[in-house]
Amino acid sequence: MKKSPIANSEFIPYDLLLAPLVVIGCYYLVVFQLQHSEKTRNEHSVSRISEKLVPLEALVAPENPQSLNSERRPLVVMQPMSFAAGGTDNFTNSAPCRSYSNETYQSLDHNKIHLVSETPVSTFSIDVDGGGFANIRRLLNSGVLPNRDQVRTEEMINYFSYDYPKPTSENAPFTMVTDITNSPWNRDSQLLRIGLTGFTQEVAQLPHSNIVFLVDTSGSMGDENKLPLVKESLALLADNLRPEDKISLVTYAGYTQVVLSSISGAEKHTIQQAINYLGSGGSTAGESGLKLAYQQAEAGFIKGGNNRIIMMTDGDFNVGLSGVNEMVELVKTKRKNGVYLSTVGFGSGNYREDMMEQIANHGNGIYFYIDSYQEAVKVFERNLRSNLFTLAKDVKIQIEFNPAVVSEYRLVGYENRKLNREDFNNDKVDAGDVGQGHSVTALYEITYQGDLGKIDSSRYTASDKANNKHANEVAFIKLRYKPNGSEKSLLMENKLTKESIEYKDTDLSFKKAIIAASFGELLRESKYIERKFNYFQLMQMISDLEVTDKEINELEDLILLARMLNRNN
Repeated sequence: MKKSPIANSEFIPYDLLLAPLVVIGCYYLVVFQLQHSEKTRNEHSVSRISEKLVPLEALVAPENPQSLNSERRPLVVMQPMSFAAGGTDNFTNSAPCRSYSNETYQSLDHNKIHLVSETPVSTFSIDVDGGGFANIRRLLNSGVLPNRDQVRTEEMINYFSYDYPKPTSENAPFTMVTDITNSPWNRDSQLLRIGLTGFTQEVAQLPHSNIVFLVDTSGSMGDENKLPLVKESLALLADNLRPEDKISLVTYAGYTQVVLSSISGAEKHTIQQAINYLGSGGSTAGESGLKLAYQQAEAGFIKGGNNRIIMMTDGDFNVGLSGVNEMVELVKTKRKNGVYLSTVGFGSGNYREDMMEQIANHGNGIYFYIDSYQEAVKVFERNLRSNLFTLAKDVKIQIEFNPAVVSEYRLVGYENRKLNREDFNNDKVDAGDVGQGHSVTALYEITYQGDLGKIDSSRYTASDKANNKHANEVAFIKLRYKPNGSEKSLLMENKLTKESIEYKDTDLSFKKAIIAASFGELLRESKYIERKFNYFQLMQMISDLEVTDKEINELEDLILLARMLNRNN
Protein backbone atom coordinates (compact mmCIF):
# COMPACT_ATOMS: atom_id res chain seq x y z
CA MET A 1 0.00 0.00 0.00
CA LYS A 2 1.32 3.46 -0.91
CA LYS A 3 2.23 5.66 2.08
CA SER A 4 2.15 9.43 2.48
CA PRO A 5 4.67 11.30 4.69
CA ILE A 6 3.39 13.54 7.52
CA ALA A 7 4.79 15.07 10.66
CA ASN A 8 6.87 12.90 12.94
CA SER A 9 7.81 10.83 9.89
CA GLU A 10 4.70 8.66 10.31
CA PHE A 11 2.72 7.31 7.39
CA ILE A 12 -1.17 7.04 7.05
CA PRO A 13 -2.93 5.21 4.20
CA TYR A 14 -4.65 7.37 1.53
CA ASP A 15 -7.82 5.30 2.12
CA LEU A 16 -8.15 6.72 5.62
CA LEU A 17 -7.67 10.28 4.34
CA LEU A 18 -10.45 9.83 1.75
CA ALA A 19 -12.99 8.26 4.14
CA PRO A 20 -14.26 11.56 5.70
CA LEU A 21 -14.67 13.03 2.22
CA VAL A 22 -16.76 10.03 1.12
CA VAL A 23 -19.04 10.41 4.16
CA ILE A 24 -19.55 14.12 3.50
CA GLY A 25 -20.25 13.43 -0.19
CA CYS A 26 -22.86 10.79 0.66
CA TYR A 27 -24.57 13.21 3.05
CA TYR A 28 -24.98 15.89 0.37
CA LEU A 29 -26.11 13.29 -2.16
CA VAL A 30 -28.94 12.21 0.18
CA VAL A 31 -29.97 15.85 0.76
CA PHE A 32 -30.00 16.46 -3.00
CA GLN A 33 -32.17 13.39 -3.61
CA LEU A 34 -34.68 14.50 -0.94
CA GLN A 35 -34.92 17.97 -2.46
CA HIS A 36 -35.30 16.52 -5.93
CA SER A 37 -38.10 14.20 -4.73
CA GLU A 38 -39.96 17.16 -3.18
CA LYS A 39 -39.59 19.16 -6.39
CA THR A 40 -40.89 16.20 -8.41
CA ARG A 41 -43.98 15.92 -6.20
CA ASN A 42 -44.72 19.64 -6.65
CA GLU A 43 -44.27 19.44 -10.41
CA HIS A 44 -46.60 16.43 -10.52
CA SER A 45 -49.33 18.49 -8.82
CA VAL A 46 -49.51 20.70 -11.90
CA SER A 47 -48.75 18.07 -14.53
CA ARG A 48 -52.11 18.65 -16.25
CA ILE A 49 -51.01 22.08 -17.41
CA SER A 50 -47.21 22.03 -17.41
CA GLU A 51 -47.01 20.93 -21.02
CA LYS A 52 -48.69 24.18 -22.07
CA LEU A 53 -45.83 26.33 -20.77
CA VAL A 54 -43.31 27.65 -23.28
CA PRO A 55 -39.56 27.61 -22.64
CA LEU A 56 -38.26 30.58 -20.70
CA GLU A 57 -36.03 31.69 -23.56
CA ALA A 58 -39.09 31.99 -25.80
CA LEU A 59 -40.52 34.70 -23.57
CA VAL A 60 -37.69 37.22 -23.71
CA ALA A 61 -38.56 40.86 -24.27
CA PRO A 62 -38.84 42.09 -27.86
CA GLU A 63 -36.06 44.19 -29.35
CA ASN A 64 -37.95 47.41 -28.76
CA PRO A 65 -40.20 46.90 -25.70
CA GLN A 66 -42.71 49.70 -25.24
CA SER A 67 -46.01 50.20 -23.51
CA LEU A 68 -48.69 52.72 -24.35
CA ASN A 69 -49.91 52.59 -20.76
CA SER A 70 -47.20 53.97 -18.46
CA GLU A 71 -48.55 52.39 -15.28
CA ARG A 72 -48.76 48.85 -16.59
CA ARG A 73 -47.80 45.97 -14.33
CA PRO A 74 -44.94 43.93 -15.84
CA LEU A 75 -45.88 40.62 -17.37
CA VAL A 76 -44.47 37.76 -15.31
CA VAL A 77 -42.89 34.58 -16.68
CA MET A 78 -43.53 31.22 -15.03
CA GLN A 79 -41.36 30.47 -11.99
CA PRO A 80 -41.10 27.25 -9.93
CA MET A 81 -43.21 27.13 -6.78
CA SER A 82 -44.30 24.86 -4.01
CA PHE A 83 -47.68 24.58 -2.33
CA ALA A 84 -47.89 24.93 1.43
CA ALA A 85 -50.73 24.00 3.73
CA GLY A 86 -53.29 26.59 4.75
CA GLY A 87 -53.79 28.13 1.32
CA THR A 88 -50.58 30.13 1.02
CA ASP A 89 -47.98 29.77 -1.71
CA ASN A 90 -44.25 29.61 -0.97
CA PHE A 91 -42.10 30.46 -3.95
CA THR A 92 -38.62 29.13 -4.44
CA ASN A 93 -37.55 32.20 -6.41
CA SER A 94 -38.50 35.67 -5.18
CA ALA A 95 -37.21 37.48 -8.29
CA PRO A 96 -39.19 36.24 -11.28
CA CYS A 97 -38.07 36.98 -14.82
CA ARG A 98 -40.27 39.66 -16.38
CA SER A 99 -41.26 40.14 -20.01
CA TYR A 100 -42.77 43.17 -21.74
CA SER A 101 -44.48 43.28 -25.11
CA ASN A 102 -45.69 45.80 -27.67
CA GLU A 103 -49.31 44.72 -27.33
CA THR A 104 -51.72 47.56 -26.62
CA TYR A 105 -54.89 47.54 -24.52
CA GLN A 106 -57.45 50.07 -23.39
CA SER A 107 -56.68 51.24 -19.85
CA LEU A 108 -59.81 51.09 -17.67
CA ASP A 109 -60.30 51.91 -13.99
CA HIS A 110 -62.62 49.77 -11.88
CA ASN A 111 -66.22 50.85 -11.60
CA LYS A 112 -66.56 52.77 -8.36
CA ILE A 113 -68.97 52.13 -5.49
CA HIS A 114 -72.12 54.27 -5.46
CA LEU A 115 -74.31 55.25 -2.54
CA VAL A 116 -77.91 54.43 -3.42
CA SER A 117 -79.08 57.52 -1.54
CA GLU A 118 -77.10 59.67 -3.99
CA THR A 119 -77.13 57.64 -7.25
CA PRO A 120 -79.90 55.04 -7.19
CA VAL A 121 -79.85 54.29 -10.95
CA SER A 122 -77.18 52.43 -12.95
CA THR A 123 -77.26 52.13 -16.77
CA PHE A 124 -75.01 50.16 -19.10
CA SER A 125 -74.81 48.49 -22.50
CA ILE A 126 -74.59 44.70 -22.68
CA ASP A 127 -71.42 42.99 -23.94
CA VAL A 128 -71.27 39.53 -25.53
CA ASP A 129 -67.63 39.68 -26.65
CA GLY A 130 -65.57 36.62 -25.80
CA GLY A 131 -62.22 37.74 -27.19
CA GLY A 132 -60.95 39.05 -23.87
CA PHE A 133 -61.08 35.65 -22.17
CA ALA A 134 -59.48 33.80 -25.10
CA ASN A 135 -56.65 36.35 -25.07
CA ILE A 136 -56.15 35.84 -21.32
CA ARG A 137 -55.96 32.10 -21.92
CA ARG A 138 -53.29 32.63 -24.58
CA LEU A 139 -51.19 34.72 -22.17
CA LEU A 140 -51.48 32.27 -19.27
CA ASN A 141 -50.72 29.25 -21.46
CA SER A 142 -47.59 31.12 -22.57
CA GLY A 143 -46.47 31.46 -18.97
CA VAL A 144 -47.33 35.16 -18.77
CA LEU A 145 -49.48 36.73 -16.05
CA PRO A 146 -51.89 39.25 -17.63
CA ASN A 147 -51.81 42.78 -16.33
CA ARG A 148 -54.97 44.57 -15.26
CA ASP A 149 -55.45 46.39 -18.58
CA GLN A 150 -55.63 43.07 -20.41
CA VAL A 151 -58.61 41.84 -18.36
CA ARG A 152 -62.26 42.80 -18.81
CA THR A 153 -64.25 40.96 -16.17
CA GLU A 154 -67.52 40.98 -18.10
CA GLU A 155 -65.82 39.09 -20.95
CA MET A 156 -64.46 36.57 -18.46
CA ILE A 157 -68.08 35.98 -17.39
CA ASN A 158 -69.75 36.02 -20.80
CA TYR A 159 -67.27 33.71 -22.51
CA PHE A 160 -69.04 30.77 -20.88
CA SER A 161 -72.44 29.18 -21.52
CA TYR A 162 -75.23 29.37 -18.93
CA ASP A 163 -78.31 27.23 -18.55
CA TYR A 164 -80.92 29.97 -18.44
CA PRO A 165 -84.58 29.43 -19.47
CA LYS A 166 -84.92 29.82 -23.22
CA PRO A 167 -87.51 32.07 -24.90
CA THR A 168 -90.22 30.24 -26.79
CA SER A 169 -91.37 33.04 -29.06
CA GLU A 170 -89.68 35.61 -31.28
CA ASN A 171 -92.29 38.10 -30.06
CA ALA A 172 -90.79 37.85 -26.56
CA PRO A 173 -87.14 37.34 -27.56
CA PHE A 174 -85.55 37.48 -24.09
CA THR A 175 -85.90 35.66 -20.80
CA MET A 176 -84.47 37.29 -17.67
CA VAL A 177 -83.12 35.57 -14.55
CA THR A 178 -82.48 37.63 -11.41
CA ASP A 179 -81.27 36.46 -8.02
CA ILE A 180 -78.95 37.31 -5.12
CA THR A 181 -76.39 35.39 -3.09
CA ASN A 182 -73.58 36.16 -0.68
CA SER A 183 -70.29 37.39 -2.14
CA PRO A 184 -67.28 35.07 -1.77
CA TRP A 185 -64.81 37.97 -1.72
CA ASN A 186 -66.54 40.30 0.76
CA ARG A 187 -68.45 38.99 3.77
CA ASP A 188 -70.50 42.20 4.07
CA SER A 189 -71.81 42.27 0.50
CA GLN A 190 -74.07 40.30 -1.84
CA LEU A 191 -73.88 39.52 -5.55
CA LEU A 192 -76.92 40.29 -7.69
CA ARG A 193 -77.18 38.44 -11.01
CA ILE A 194 -78.99 39.56 -14.14
CA GLY A 195 -79.02 36.77 -16.73
CA LEU A 196 -80.48 37.10 -20.24
CA THR A 197 -80.98 34.53 -22.99
CA GLY A 198 -82.03 35.36 -26.53
CA PHE A 199 -84.43 33.52 -28.82
CA THR A 200 -82.98 31.10 -31.40
CA GLN A 201 -84.51 30.75 -34.85
CA GLU A 202 -84.38 27.55 -36.84
CA VAL A 203 -81.65 27.55 -39.50
CA ALA A 204 -84.21 27.57 -42.31
CA GLN A 205 -85.73 30.77 -40.91
CA LEU A 206 -82.45 32.68 -40.61
CA PRO A 207 -81.97 35.54 -43.08
CA HIS A 208 -79.64 35.08 -46.03
CA SER A 209 -76.09 36.29 -45.47
CA ASN A 210 -73.83 38.64 -47.38
CA ILE A 211 -70.46 38.03 -45.75
CA VAL A 212 -67.21 39.82 -46.60
CA PHE A 213 -64.05 38.22 -45.23
CA LEU A 214 -61.48 40.98 -44.73
CA VAL A 215 -58.07 39.35 -44.20
CA ASP A 216 -54.81 40.99 -43.17
CA THR A 217 -52.06 39.40 -45.29
CA SER A 218 -49.27 41.79 -44.28
CA GLY A 219 -45.81 40.69 -43.20
CA SER A 220 -46.77 40.76 -39.51
CA MET A 221 -49.28 37.94 -40.17
CA GLY A 222 -46.66 35.39 -41.18
CA ASP A 223 -46.43 33.64 -37.79
CA GLU A 224 -47.94 30.17 -37.35
CA ASN A 225 -50.60 31.48 -34.92
CA LYS A 226 -51.71 34.17 -37.37
CA LEU A 227 -52.38 33.63 -41.10
CA PRO A 228 -52.29 29.80 -41.00
CA LEU A 229 -54.87 29.87 -38.19
CA VAL A 230 -56.87 32.50 -40.12
CA LYS A 231 -57.06 30.14 -43.09
CA GLU A 232 -58.29 27.26 -40.92
CA SER A 233 -60.92 29.57 -39.39
CA LEU A 234 -62.08 30.78 -42.82
CA ALA A 235 -62.44 27.19 -44.02
CA LEU A 236 -64.65 26.34 -41.03
CA LEU A 237 -66.88 29.35 -41.58
CA ALA A 238 -67.15 28.80 -45.33
CA ASP A 239 -68.14 25.16 -44.81
CA ASN A 240 -71.08 26.26 -42.66
CA LEU A 241 -72.55 28.80 -45.09
CA ARG A 242 -75.57 27.95 -47.24
CA PRO A 243 -75.93 28.05 -51.05
CA GLU A 244 -78.13 31.16 -50.80
CA ASP A 245 -75.44 33.02 -48.84
CA LYS A 246 -72.98 35.28 -50.67
CA ILE A 247 -69.27 35.44 -49.86
CA SER A 248 -66.59 37.97 -50.74
CA LEU A 249 -62.90 37.85 -49.83
CA VAL A 250 -60.83 41.02 -49.57
CA THR A 251 -57.17 41.10 -48.56
CA TYR A 252 -54.92 43.95 -47.56
CA ALA A 253 -51.19 44.34 -47.05
CA GLY A 254 -49.16 46.98 -48.91
CA TYR A 255 -52.11 47.05 -51.33
CA THR A 256 -55.73 45.84 -51.29
CA GLN A 257 -57.28 43.13 -53.45
CA VAL A 258 -60.69 41.59 -54.07
CA VAL A 259 -60.01 37.84 -54.26
CA LEU A 260 -63.68 36.75 -54.35
CA SER A 261 -66.70 38.90 -55.09
CA SER A 262 -70.20 37.84 -53.95
CA ILE A 263 -70.01 34.17 -54.92
CA SER A 264 -72.49 31.58 -53.68
CA GLY A 265 -71.81 29.67 -50.49
CA ALA A 266 -72.33 26.53 -52.58
CA GLU A 267 -69.02 27.09 -54.40
CA LYS A 268 -67.01 25.45 -51.63
CA HIS A 269 -64.12 24.36 -53.88
CA THR A 270 -63.58 27.85 -55.29
CA ILE A 271 -63.72 29.39 -51.80
CA GLN A 272 -61.25 26.84 -50.42
CA GLN A 273 -58.84 27.44 -53.31
CA ALA A 274 -58.92 31.17 -52.63
CA ILE A 275 -58.25 30.57 -48.93
CA ASN A 276 -55.33 28.25 -49.70
CA TYR A 277 -53.84 30.89 -52.00
CA LEU A 278 -53.46 33.48 -49.21
CA GLY A 279 -49.88 34.41 -48.24
CA SER A 280 -48.29 37.14 -46.12
CA GLY A 281 -45.95 40.04 -46.93
CA GLY A 282 -45.73 43.82 -47.01
CA SER A 283 -47.07 46.66 -44.87
CA THR A 284 -50.55 46.96 -43.34
CA ALA A 285 -53.00 49.27 -45.12
CA GLY A 286 -55.91 48.61 -42.76
CA GLU A 287 -57.89 51.72 -43.65
CA SER A 288 -57.98 51.09 -47.41
CA GLY A 289 -58.73 47.41 -46.83
CA LEU A 290 -61.68 48.24 -44.58
CA LYS A 291 -63.06 50.76 -47.06
CA LEU A 292 -62.82 48.22 -49.89
CA ALA A 293 -64.60 45.63 -47.73
CA TYR A 294 -67.46 48.07 -47.09
CA GLN A 295 -67.70 48.69 -50.85
CA GLN A 296 -68.03 44.95 -51.46
CA ALA A 297 -70.61 44.56 -48.68
CA GLU A 298 -72.68 47.44 -50.04
CA ALA A 299 -72.45 46.10 -53.62
CA GLY A 300 -73.77 42.69 -52.51
CA PHE A 301 -76.21 44.11 -49.93
CA ILE A 302 -79.21 41.88 -49.15
CA LYS A 303 -82.22 43.86 -47.97
CA GLY A 304 -83.44 42.34 -44.71
CA GLY A 305 -80.44 40.02 -44.73
CA ASN A 306 -77.37 39.51 -42.61
CA ASN A 307 -74.81 41.92 -44.09
CA ARG A 308 -71.53 41.64 -42.22
CA ILE A 309 -67.78 42.15 -42.56
CA ILE A 310 -65.56 39.75 -40.61
CA MET A 311 -62.13 41.31 -40.18
CA MET A 312 -59.24 38.97 -39.35
CA THR A 313 -56.00 40.63 -38.24
CA ASP A 314 -53.50 41.27 -35.46
CA GLY A 315 -54.66 44.90 -35.56
CA ASP A 316 -51.24 46.23 -36.48
CA PHE A 317 -52.21 49.00 -38.92
CA ASN A 318 -49.30 51.11 -40.17
CA VAL A 319 -50.55 52.64 -43.43
CA GLY A 320 -53.42 55.16 -43.59
CA LEU A 321 -55.65 55.60 -40.55
CA SER A 322 -54.12 53.76 -37.62
CA GLY A 323 -55.52 55.40 -34.48
CA VAL A 324 -58.41 53.81 -32.57
CA ASN A 325 -60.57 56.95 -32.64
CA GLU A 326 -60.08 57.39 -36.40
CA MET A 327 -61.09 53.81 -37.14
CA VAL A 328 -64.06 54.04 -34.76
CA GLU A 329 -65.39 57.08 -36.61
CA LEU A 330 -65.10 55.21 -39.92
CA VAL A 331 -67.13 52.18 -38.76
CA LYS A 332 -69.72 54.35 -36.96
CA THR A 333 -70.43 56.08 -40.26
CA LYS A 334 -70.69 52.81 -42.19
CA ARG A 335 -72.92 50.93 -39.71
CA LYS A 336 -75.77 53.33 -40.56
CA ASN A 337 -75.95 51.61 -43.95
CA GLY A 338 -76.88 48.28 -42.35
CA VAL A 339 -73.47 46.61 -42.67
CA TYR A 340 -72.12 45.27 -39.37
CA LEU A 341 -68.46 44.65 -38.54
CA SER A 342 -67.07 41.85 -36.36
CA THR A 343 -63.36 41.53 -35.60
CA VAL A 344 -61.29 38.41 -35.02
CA GLY A 345 -57.85 38.81 -33.44
CA PHE A 346 -54.83 36.56 -33.95
CA GLY A 347 -51.26 36.32 -32.74
CA SER A 348 -49.06 38.03 -30.19
CA GLY A 349 -46.19 40.44 -29.83
CA ASN A 350 -47.65 43.41 -31.71
CA TYR A 351 -51.32 42.67 -31.03
CA ARG A 352 -53.67 45.71 -31.01
CA GLU A 353 -56.53 44.55 -28.81
CA ASP A 354 -57.62 48.12 -28.10
CA MET A 355 -58.30 48.56 -31.81
CA MET A 356 -60.01 45.19 -32.29
CA GLU A 357 -62.46 45.50 -29.41
CA GLN A 358 -63.44 49.12 -29.99
CA ILE A 359 -64.14 48.97 -33.73
CA ALA A 360 -66.26 45.83 -33.23
CA ASN A 361 -68.22 47.59 -30.48
CA HIS A 362 -68.94 50.58 -32.70
CA GLY A 363 -69.50 48.45 -35.81
CA ASN A 364 -72.49 46.60 -34.27
CA GLY A 365 -70.43 43.43 -34.21
CA ILE A 366 -68.62 41.09 -31.84
CA TYR A 367 -64.94 40.88 -30.95
CA PHE A 368 -63.32 37.43 -30.91
CA TYR A 369 -59.78 36.21 -30.34
CA ILE A 370 -58.63 32.90 -31.85
CA ASP A 371 -55.77 31.26 -29.96
CA SER A 372 -56.26 27.71 -31.24
CA TYR A 373 -58.12 25.59 -33.76
CA GLN A 374 -60.47 24.54 -30.94
CA GLU A 375 -61.47 28.16 -30.39
CA ALA A 376 -62.05 28.55 -34.13
CA VAL A 377 -64.42 25.57 -34.00
CA LYS A 378 -66.31 27.14 -31.11
CA VAL A 379 -66.66 30.54 -32.80
CA PHE A 380 -67.27 29.53 -36.43
CA GLU A 381 -69.02 26.19 -36.10
CA ARG A 382 -70.53 25.38 -32.70
CA ASN A 383 -71.77 28.91 -31.92
CA LEU A 384 -72.13 30.14 -35.49
CA ARG A 385 -75.77 31.21 -35.25
CA SER A 386 -75.31 33.37 -32.16
CA ASN A 387 -72.07 34.88 -33.48
CA LEU A 388 -73.23 35.58 -37.03
CA PHE A 389 -76.94 36.45 -36.79
CA THR A 390 -78.15 39.43 -34.76
CA LEU A 391 -81.30 39.01 -32.68
CA ALA A 392 -81.51 42.49 -31.18
CA LYS A 393 -79.37 45.61 -31.28
CA ASP A 394 -78.74 48.54 -28.92
CA VAL A 395 -79.50 46.37 -25.89
CA LYS A 396 -79.36 48.38 -22.64
CA ILE A 397 -79.97 47.54 -18.99
CA GLN A 398 -81.02 50.00 -16.32
CA ILE A 399 -81.41 49.09 -12.66
CA GLU A 400 -82.85 51.27 -9.92
CA PHE A 401 -81.93 50.24 -6.37
CA ASN A 402 -84.29 50.71 -3.45
CA PRO A 403 -82.55 52.98 -0.87
CA ALA A 404 -84.66 51.49 1.92
CA VAL A 405 -83.04 48.09 1.29
CA VAL A 406 -79.68 48.68 -0.45
CA SER A 407 -77.05 51.15 0.75
CA GLU A 408 -74.30 50.66 -1.87
CA TYR A 409 -73.70 49.00 -5.23
CA ARG A 410 -70.95 48.41 -7.77
CA LEU A 411 -71.26 47.04 -11.30
CA VAL A 412 -68.68 44.25 -11.77
CA GLY A 413 -66.96 44.84 -15.12
CA TYR A 414 -68.52 46.65 -18.09
CA GLU A 415 -66.17 49.60 -17.46
CA ASN A 416 -66.25 50.72 -21.11
CA ARG A 417 -69.98 50.03 -21.48
CA LYS A 418 -71.40 52.53 -18.99
CA LEU A 419 -74.18 54.84 -20.15
CA ASN A 420 -75.78 57.96 -18.76
CA ARG A 421 -79.18 57.58 -17.13
CA GLU A 422 -80.87 59.58 -19.91
CA ASP A 423 -79.27 57.35 -22.60
CA PHE A 424 -81.56 54.46 -21.68
CA ASN A 425 -84.65 55.95 -23.33
CA ASN A 426 -82.75 57.60 -26.18
CA ASP A 427 -82.91 55.34 -29.24
CA LYS A 428 -80.16 57.37 -30.91
CA VAL A 429 -77.59 56.15 -28.36
CA ASP A 430 -75.68 53.10 -29.57
CA ALA A 431 -75.33 50.01 -27.38
CA GLY A 432 -74.33 46.34 -27.70
CA ASP A 433 -76.02 43.74 -29.89
CA VAL A 434 -77.14 40.23 -28.96
CA GLY A 435 -76.99 37.30 -31.37
CA GLN A 436 -79.40 34.40 -31.83
CA GLY A 437 -79.43 32.31 -28.65
CA HIS A 438 -76.76 34.38 -26.93
CA SER A 439 -76.73 34.52 -23.13
CA VAL A 440 -75.56 37.62 -21.26
CA THR A 441 -74.74 37.89 -17.56
CA ALA A 442 -74.11 40.95 -15.39
CA LEU A 443 -73.22 41.00 -11.70
CA TYR A 444 -73.66 43.80 -9.19
CA GLU A 445 -71.98 43.77 -5.80
CA ILE A 446 -74.47 45.28 -3.35
CA THR A 447 -74.56 46.05 0.38
CA TYR A 448 -77.79 45.87 2.31
CA GLN A 449 -78.84 48.59 4.74
CA GLY A 450 -77.41 47.75 8.16
CA ASP A 451 -74.39 45.87 6.79
CA LEU A 452 -70.89 47.35 6.80
CA GLY A 453 -70.38 49.37 3.62
CA LYS A 454 -67.36 51.08 2.10
CA ILE A 455 -68.70 54.65 2.14
CA ASP A 456 -70.07 56.69 5.03
CA SER A 457 -73.62 57.89 4.35
CA SER A 458 -74.30 61.62 4.18
CA ARG A 459 -75.43 63.34 7.36
CA TYR A 460 -78.08 65.48 5.71
CA THR A 461 -80.33 63.33 3.49
CA ALA A 462 -84.04 62.81 3.18
CA SER A 463 -85.16 59.67 4.98
CA ASP A 464 -84.75 56.61 2.79
CA LYS A 465 -87.74 55.06 4.52
CA ALA A 466 -90.14 57.97 3.98
CA ASN A 467 -91.93 55.94 1.33
CA ASN A 468 -91.93 52.28 2.32
CA LYS A 469 -94.38 51.13 -0.38
CA HIS A 470 -91.74 48.87 -1.97
CA ALA A 471 -90.03 47.76 1.25
CA ASN A 472 -89.53 44.18 0.01
CA GLU A 473 -88.00 45.16 -3.35
CA VAL A 474 -84.24 45.26 -3.77
CA ALA A 475 -84.29 46.77 -7.25
CA PHE A 476 -86.32 47.40 -10.39
CA ILE A 477 -84.67 46.22 -13.61
CA LYS A 478 -85.44 47.46 -17.12
CA LEU A 479 -84.22 46.05 -20.43
CA ARG A 480 -84.48 48.05 -23.65
CA TYR A 481 -83.68 46.63 -27.09
CA LYS A 482 -84.39 47.09 -30.80
CA PRO A 483 -85.50 44.00 -32.72
CA ASN A 484 -83.11 43.45 -35.62
CA GLY A 485 -84.24 45.58 -38.56
CA SER A 486 -86.16 48.06 -36.38
CA GLU A 487 -85.10 51.50 -35.16
CA LYS A 488 -87.73 51.65 -32.40
CA SER A 489 -86.86 50.08 -29.06
CA LEU A 490 -89.05 47.86 -26.89
CA LEU A 491 -89.11 47.69 -23.09
CA MET A 492 -89.00 44.74 -20.68
CA GLU A 493 -89.27 45.16 -16.88
CA ASN A 494 -88.70 43.00 -13.81
CA LYS A 495 -88.68 43.66 -10.08
CA LEU A 496 -86.31 41.86 -7.72
CA THR A 497 -87.42 41.05 -4.19
CA LYS A 498 -85.18 40.54 -1.17
CA GLU A 499 -84.84 36.78 -1.33
CA SER A 500 -81.13 35.98 -1.04
CA ILE A 501 -79.96 32.42 -1.68
CA GLU A 502 -77.03 30.89 0.17
CA TYR A 503 -74.11 30.45 -2.25
CA LYS A 504 -74.06 26.67 -1.70
CA ASP A 505 -77.71 26.49 -2.80
CA THR A 506 -77.34 28.52 -6.02
CA ASP A 507 -77.50 26.84 -9.44
CA LEU A 508 -74.36 25.85 -11.37
CA SER A 509 -74.73 28.76 -13.81
CA PHE A 510 -74.66 31.31 -10.99
CA LYS A 511 -71.65 29.60 -9.40
CA LYS A 512 -69.81 29.51 -12.72
CA ALA A 513 -70.46 33.22 -13.31
CA ILE A 514 -69.21 34.07 -9.81
CA ILE A 515 -66.05 31.98 -10.25
CA ALA A 516 -65.32 33.63 -13.63
CA ALA A 517 -65.96 37.08 -12.14
CA SER A 518 -63.76 36.32 -9.13
CA PHE A 519 -60.98 35.20 -11.46
CA GLY A 520 -61.25 38.41 -13.45
CA GLU A 521 -61.24 40.59 -10.34
CA LEU A 522 -58.18 38.79 -8.94
CA LEU A 523 -56.31 39.22 -12.24
CA ARG A 524 -57.25 42.91 -12.21
CA GLU A 525 -56.05 43.17 -8.58
CA SER A 526 -59.36 44.73 -7.62
CA LYS A 527 -59.17 47.00 -4.61
CA TYR A 528 -62.67 45.91 -3.65
CA ILE A 529 -61.73 42.30 -2.90
CA GLU A 530 -60.80 41.43 0.67
CA ARG A 531 -57.10 40.60 0.98
CA LYS A 532 -57.73 37.14 2.41
CA PHE A 533 -59.61 36.10 -0.75
CA ASN A 534 -57.06 34.64 -3.17
CA TYR A 535 -56.50 31.96 -5.78
CA PHE A 536 -56.46 29.22 -3.16
CA GLN A 537 -60.00 30.12 -2.05
CA LEU A 538 -61.06 30.28 -5.70
CA MET A 539 -59.64 26.81 -6.35
CA GLN A 540 -61.53 25.56 -3.29
CA MET A 541 -64.79 26.97 -4.71
CA ILE A 542 -64.26 24.88 -7.84
CA SER A 543 -63.34 21.79 -5.83
CA ASP A 544 -66.57 22.12 -3.84
CA LEU A 545 -68.70 21.95 -7.00
CA GLU A 546 -68.12 18.22 -7.48
CA VAL A 547 -69.44 18.33 -11.05
CA THR A 548 -68.08 17.31 -14.44
CA ASP A 549 -68.09 20.40 -16.64
CA LYS A 550 -65.55 21.12 -19.40
CA GLU A 551 -65.82 24.88 -18.90
CA ILE A 552 -65.27 24.54 -15.14
CA ASN A 553 -62.24 22.33 -15.83
CA GLU A 554 -60.81 24.95 -18.17
CA LEU A 555 -61.31 27.65 -15.53
CA GLU A 556 -59.60 25.45 -12.96
CA ASP A 557 -56.53 24.94 -15.18
CA LEU A 558 -56.17 28.65 -15.88
CA ILE A 559 -56.70 29.66 -12.25
CA LEU A 560 -53.96 27.22 -11.24
CA LEU A 561 -51.64 28.74 -13.84
CA ALA A 562 -52.40 32.25 -12.58
CA ARG A 563 -51.80 31.14 -9.01
CA MET A 564 -48.40 29.77 -9.96
CA LEU A 565 -47.47 33.00 -11.74
CA ASN A 566 -48.62 35.33 -9.00
CA ARG A 567 -46.19 35.73 -6.10
CA ASN A 568 -48.66 37.54 -3.85
CA ASN A 569 -51.73 35.34 -4.13
